[in-house]
Amino acid sequence: MESTAAPAATLRRWKRVEYERLVDLRVFQAGERLELLDGHLVVREPQGARHANAIRRVSRALRAALGDTWQIDAQLPFALDESSEPEPDIAVVPPDLEAYRQAHPSRAILLVEIADTSYRIDRRYKRSLYARAGIPEYWIVDLDRERLEVHREPEATPQARHGWHYRSLETLRPPAVVIPLAGATLPIPVADLLP
Repeated sequence: MESTAAPAATLRRWKRVEYERLVDLRVFQAGERLELLDGHLVVREPQGARHANAIRRVSRALRAALGDTWQIDAQLPFALDESSEPEPDIAVVPPDLEAYRQAHPSRAILLVEIADTSYRIDRRYKRSLYARAGIPEYWIVDLDRERLEVHREPEATPQARHGWHYRSLETLRPPAVVIPLAGATLPIPVADLLP
């Protein structure tokens, strides 16, 4: 009797330069929400009003706290490494518009993800990728639990998903405040980040 079991599939992982070439060639449909995460094309979750409102709130709070010292990008491509190009909800990057004419930012002092339906991906997957890339600070604005997770001090560890994690985790709820490592002039009330 012949086996009807399907053979194991071989997955092809993409490089960031290949992904960017596909974007330039307009291979993907207009408005298709994709990210390249560790060589995998991942469909981003649809965005509800609470999620969009939180992006606006975090952007405004970071601009007020950081002034013009850093550029605050919202949902723009970030060249994390050669196999990842996420679009974090917020990226605090050096203000160098000329450099970004030819390439996406590849350095950030802070990345922020707004988590509702995406919490598992943001916490289990992106957190390790961001630590591996040496991003010094990563925030998860957790809409369901009405809290802010502040991840700092990236370090290598074989137990983590991608071999890296953040040594420091602080969970903050209103009325707590947070001071970004980027040299904020003002502390940010956690309540100002939540819709």
